[in-house]
Amino acid sequence: MTSEFDADPFVSPVNQAPTFVPIVAKQRGLGVGGTILIAAVTAAVVGGGAGFGGYLLGLKSDSVAVSAPAAIAQVSTNQVPPAEGTIAAMVQQVLPSVVYIEADGKTQSGSGSGFVLRSDGYIITNNHVVDLVKDGGKLSVVLTDGTKLKGEVVGTNPAYDLAVVKVDQGSLPAVTLGNSETLHVGEAVVAIGAPLGLAGTVTSGIISALNRPVTTGDTNSTSFIDAIQTDAAINPGNSGGPLLNSSGQVIGINSAIASMANGTSEAGSIGLGFAIPVNSAKRIAEEIIATGTSQTPVIGVSLDMNFPGPGAKVIKITGNGPADSAGIKLNDIITKIEERVIDDSTELVVAIREHAPGDKIKVTFTRGGTPRTATVTLGSSAVKQ
Repeated sequence: MTSEFDADPFVSPVNQAPTFVPIVAKQRGLGVGGTILIAAVTAAVVGGGAGFGGYLLGLKSDSVAVSAPAAIAQVSTNQVPPAEGTIAAMVQQVLPSVVYIEADGKTQSGSGSGFVLRSDGYIITNNHVVDLVKDGGKLSVVLTDGTKLKGEVVGTNPAYDLAVVKVDQGSLPAVTLGNSETLHVGEAVVAIGAPLGLAGTVTSGIISALNRPVTTGDTNSTSFIDAIQTDAAINPGNSGGPLLNSSGQVIGINSAIASMANGTSEAGSIGLGFAIPVNSAKRIAEEIIATGTSQTPVIGVSLDMNFPGPGAKVIKITGNGPADSAGIKLNDIITKIEERVIDDSTELVVAIREHAPGDKIKVTFTRGGTPRTATVTLGSSAVKQ
């Protein structure tokens, strides 16, 4: 099996076959001691009214003597604000910037999360949250005060699973973006979103791993994420919401979860959540806001998806493309991008996409067992809504 790296890069190594779940977008399995699958965390909206049980009180005409209630001491309402530096104080500041998104397509409905990038109404979320309305439908954005606004998709980049939405309202509270290149495993993080439609839900944890290669989607639309892994609880509906550091800065966009597959239940959190690094998201969002399009970096090769590794085996070169111009040839095995070791084809894709078109990168590869290096100037492919 082969993959057109720069066209429709559905990466499915032979030892990590796709496993699917019935949640809007579906993801590739991770072989970790059992059948595990990656699930895009968009909450499906199930029609019908929820039945709330209650007590039916039978009223009698007979008088019943009731004793006076015994007094129990209680403190007065706590007027002390959350202490600076606490999760409570940070959430109080950031929560007004997080939104709940409802997508009503022609045949399906779903919900997710997002957050305000700019005070003039630009909001970022996952592509798989808004993908339900790409062929028609209604997109609604609900603010924390309950205000419901019409949302318009400005542009998307399915390769990164990102989308920018615009609402016609100004003076919105925007988040502060952090730097995802300075993160460390073990740092405290907080996720905010609307799991199962429960807007304003806050969960906390740590960064469990960095640069975790994750693919989401299917053969029609596959996203590659050089993910931040976290054990903060993330569930369907958290998609597009922010992952925050202890200072309240956004360092990632919650996008996917791993879930033990049993074939019967919907995916839920088992402490393996994945977020898109904010540095990549910032570049894509800026391009979409400015032009309605965004650029995906390409190296100009196709890969042998059956190659067991280590490394990624080149089986096709785009003529006059970046790799061709740098001297990379058929059957070369790419083993490093800069100082990052490449274990398989998926990791090569996400490593490339952590860069931007025009970047010059050092590529290490072997040819006939002999190590070589080349400097590749990355090309680009435009993605338009």
